[in-house]
Amino acid sequence: MKMSKLSLFALLTIGAYLIFKIVVPVIGRFLHPGTWPLIPTSLLKMYMLFVIVTILLYLTAKEEDAKALMAPIKATLTDPSKRMLRNIIFAVIPLLAAYITYGSVAPSYDAPVELRSIHPAPPSSVNVYNKSYNLLTLKNPLRDDAANFAKYVKEGGEVYFKQCFYCHGDKLDGKGHFYQGFNPQPLPFMGTDTIAQLSESFVFWRVATGGPGLPKEGAPWLSAMPIWEHFISEEEIWKVSMFIYDYSGNKPRTF
Repeated sequence: MKMSKLSLFALLTIGAYLIFKIVVPVIGRFLHPGTWPLIPTSLLKMYMLFVIVTILLYLTAKEEDAKALMAPIKATLTDPSKRMLRNIIFAVIPLLAAYITYGSVAPSYDAPVELRSIHPAPPSSVNVYNKSYNLLTLKNPLRDDAANFAKYVKEGGEVYFKQCFYCHGDKLDGKGHFYQGFNPQPLPFMGTDTIAQLSESFVFWRVATGGPGLPKEGAPWLSAMPIWEHFISEEEIWKVSMFIYDYSGNKPRTF
């Protein structure tokens, strides 16, 4: 039995929607494990508009095809034997339109979206260890000591595994013993999208002041990191920073 043009239009439209809604996220998850990349609703509507227009152009390329596409619609509207179906359609369409309109204008009681900057802009200066540091010019005083560089990295690793790896992980991947208990979860240091983008003075500021030291754009201040100024020395912070950069294969940002 040959499929009608109207049924083919409906089938192609539904198929395209399912591809955008399900197949694309599945492909994205396959390419990037652990993710489920959805197409934004605004883009989905735009894509579907293009798809529908393209399908209509294809199905109405010939005059006989256009007539075949419109024939079921014309019959429903004019055939006396389809009066019941016509009345049902005329009742359902306004109700469906009313439902969609109500859904778009009805007030929402969802909690507001939580906007949080992961790497907020640092202050120009910070007061820690009873001293004031200019973060615009601050540099790691140990980094230029080439003779003792490996020693400092090793000592920084010892501090890291005593204090930091419980959250940030023994592979510096953000998956330490306690990481699943935090929201947001501890940041990983591996790769080029976290520590590699930060200057060493930024790292010093964040470690020394911890979660409570976040500025306003860091709201709602959910970071679980403590104020390490109270637990480790200034020199130990610099050594840990050297270890993290060295282990992750990155260099501190200098601009």
